[in-house]
Amino acid sequence: MGRKVPTEFDPRRLPDIIRQPLVNEKATRMLEYNKYTFEVVSNATKPEVKAAIESLFSVKVIKVNTHLLPAKSHRVGKFAGKRPQYKRAIVTLATGDEIKLFPDV
Repeated sequence: MGRKVPTEFDPRRLPDIIRQPLVNEKATRMLEYNKYTFEVVSNATKPEVKAAIESLFSVKVIKVNTHLLPAKSHRVGKFAGKRPQYKRAIVTLATGDEIKLFPDV
């Protein structure tokens, strides 16, 4: 009765799913546990993110956690606005696999 997860994805869409790696204090600490954090398009599904990471970086993905962060309000003087909303994906890789976020540094 569960949903059927597609196994084939459009290969032209996969590189566009991953926007950028997120490098902050928490994401850096999670690198010790072989977990990488990426900003992804807001309509990306977990299987799409897994397929995109595996095809772009040639690694084996064990688990994908996604989180849709809310738009935050901010104010500068009398001007109020909102920061954009984005989706974050935390990708757990298999033991022995790694992604070079900063090559040759």
